[in-house]
Amino acid sequence: MIVLSTSLTIVNYIISLNNAESQLKNQSLPLSVDNIYTDIQKHIIEPYLISSMMANDTFVKHWLINDEKESLKIKQYLNTVKNKYEMFSTFLVSQKSKNYYTHNGLIEKITKNKPHNAWYYKFKESQKSHEINLDFNKNLTSTMMMFVNYKIYDDEYHLIGITGIALKISYINEMLKRFRLKHHLKVTFYDEDGNIVLVENNVDSYKNIVDNKALKKLKDQIITKEDNIIEYEDNGESYIIQTKYISELNLYLSVEAHVGGLTKDVKRVFYFNLFVSFFVTLIITLLILFIIHTNNKRILYLAEFDTLTKVINRRVFTEKFEHFLLLTKRDEKKLSLVFLDIDDFKNINDKLGHNIGDEVLKIFAKTIKANLRETDLVGRWGGEEFTILLIGCDLKEAKRRIKKLQLIIENNKTLYNLVKYNITASYGITEVSQEDNIDMVIQRADNAMYTSKEEGKNRITMI
Repeated sequence: MIVLSTSLTIVNYIISLNNAESQLKNQSLPLSVDNIYTDIQKHIIEPYLISSMMANDTFVKHWLINDEKESLKIKQYLNTVKNKYEMFSTFLVSQKSKNYYTHNGLIEKITKNKPHNAWYYKFKESQKSHEINLDFNKNLTSTMMMFVNYKIYDDEYHLIGITGIALKISYINEMLKRFRLKHHLKVTFYDEDGNIVLVENNVDSYKNIVDNKALKKLKDQIITKEDNIIEYEDNGESYIIQTKYISELNLYLSVEAHVGGLTKDVKRVFYFNLFVSFFVTLIITLLILFIIHTNNKRILYLAEFDTLTKVINRRVFTEKFEHFLLLTKRDEKKLSLVFLDIDDFKNINDKLGHNIGDEVLKIFAKTIKANLRETDLVGRWGGEEFTILLIGCDLKEAKRRIKKLQLIIENNKTLYNLVKYNITASYGITEVSQEDNIDMVIQRADNAMYTSKEEGKNRITMI
């Protein structure tokens, strides 16, 4: 049972492990990637619409062309948009003056020699009318920001400025943390050069994909616009990566699952199930063994003892008698056999009922046992007939002891109170000789007992 239970648990574990890995590859990872992509898109649509609205606002165009000297007006405009839509910051850069305005007013003048202004010139030279990127801006905050940049054109489609909004992306870090803790997934955003643009804080120490020896070989599979599922091993551990290109951000999304981490729950369930199945099976096995042992003891008892009088039965008495007979012949020790039969027992059953008769038999057997040595044997031969084997007793000693037992039985108050008269028995005694076999001894003792019956009962006859 234990082997079967353990085998079934192991088979179930292997199936669960394979199912978990298959589910990870075919369902969990693709679904997680889609959820991340959807979450990012949700936070991009509104900023994109706001930025587009600002770039097409006639007030903004008119101000850039005619009223740029009135900087308070653009400051108020940008502040209004920021507060209305709960953006972190709104900004505008004039193509003509290269002034950089935010909701706080004029911040600086854009120049090519300032590294943090490179985004402006890069976007200006691009063919795109708008872009979304992730970057730092020391004029706004020290944390990573998401910028939605939009070009402003005049009526003749000449570039007159760039406007847009900025959002803190701390929500992304919370999202990445949630995926790691809840789904055991590590989410990373790479740019086209393999640089890590976004990853959960304090998770990775490397800055570029090539800094990781295991991922360096997979760079071309991760930094690609094709969706991929990649399996690899690192330091003996198995990993699966799902990739996706985020066109809105021009970033490459990597969602990595540690197979060992994912299957930890499966292993924990396996060990728990193994323990429970082993424990339950052990309890059931012990219970079965206990029942078998109890039943065996009961069967053994029923096979050896008379259930009514609690003394050994005829078969066991005969076996033990044969054993002592052999020992007596070898050691030349004395051995005496006694047959006794309750007098007029049929009248007790007929007049008082079998229940009273059974009680008489039980008290009779108990009285015999109580007045013999532990080494002597007492058995029920059948009906109201009992046998006694007196160890180490010759015929004379046997008669003395049986005479004493006769008086105790005749004067037994319990028996008297039960049937209202003194119960007696007839006894036959014989001593075992070296020439005897068991049948000869039994026959002599039985004959002696019947002689006592025929001569008036409540007698002791010796042969």
